[in-house]
Amino acid sequence: MELKRRIQASYLAVMLIWSTTPLSIQWSATKVDFLFGVTSRMVIGLVIALLLMRFMGLSLHTHRKALLTYMAAGLGIFGAMICVYWGAQYIPSGWISVLFGLTPIMTGLMARRYLGERALSGIRLVGVFLGIAGLVVVFWGSLHFSSHAWLGVVALMVSVTLHSISTVWTKAIGWQGHGVEITAGALVVAVPLYLTAWWLSGGHWPEVIPLKAALAILYLGSVATVLGFGAFYYVLRHVDATRVALLTLVTPIIALWLGRWLNDEKLTWMVIAGTLLILSGLVLYELGERRKKTNALSRRH
Repeated sequence: MELKRRIQASYLAVMLIWSTTPLSIQWSATKVDFLFGVTSRMVIGLVIALLLMRFMGLSLHTHRKALLTYMAAGLGIFGAMICVYWGAQYIPSGWISVLFGLTPIMTGLMARRYLGERALSGIRLVGVFLGIAGLVVVFWGSLHFSSHAWLGVVALMVSVTLHSISTVWTKAIGWQGHGVEITAGALVVAVPLYLTAWWLSGGHWPEVIPLKAALAILYLGSVATVLGFGAFYYVLRHVDATRVALLTLVTPIIALWLGRWLNDEKLTWMVIAGTLLILSGLVLYELGERRKKTNALSRRH
């Protein structure tokens, strides 16, 4: 029972953090180059993660499974997040979560192929596609494309693909490491890649960092990176990859409203309708999940 509460608390933490991350990403690039923003975030995250590990009495493991896990997670953090930051220059913050809502389908297909997880069927399948339909409605209801907005959409789709690959790869390795340790190990892999990318781009250090950007970078580096990724890998350890990916069906709802309230991003009735579709899809998915477990228990008895 205690484990279940911890998983639920971690799941909720990931959902809330991922909901606030898109807006924070855009704010962190206020008059600051996007590469500086994401690199400084990851450096801060690595320092805090290593300090937290020392405080908790943890250490990085060096056996094969641990190193593979750090690599799988680290390459995912680098590839997916650099695409998100680049794409965020061209689209509203809420769209980031909306487009990431396609992750369950991508992850589900990969998990079926490489993890042997059961294919989605029945009510669960209807729930997922109803959620995706809601995301499509939200997307089209939010269309304010500029001439370069398609670049942001393409970047986010690449990010979704890389994130799904990283999630399934990490799950497939099957190492039961602590979430904070996996986060720290992943950042050990990712940070040198970010520093290299920043240096190759010119290594520009901004003369002035606006307060909004500085606070956003600090939030992303401490809360979103350390706590967010730590909670995510903890949940991933105990929950199947497809269900973890369903977090991205919830976060667009909160992210879109935050963008509306705090960043003056337009919210239409189509967006509201899409939100209702997403919630309906999640309810159906959960009903299907419970029915599947009930049927499994019935067969055993």
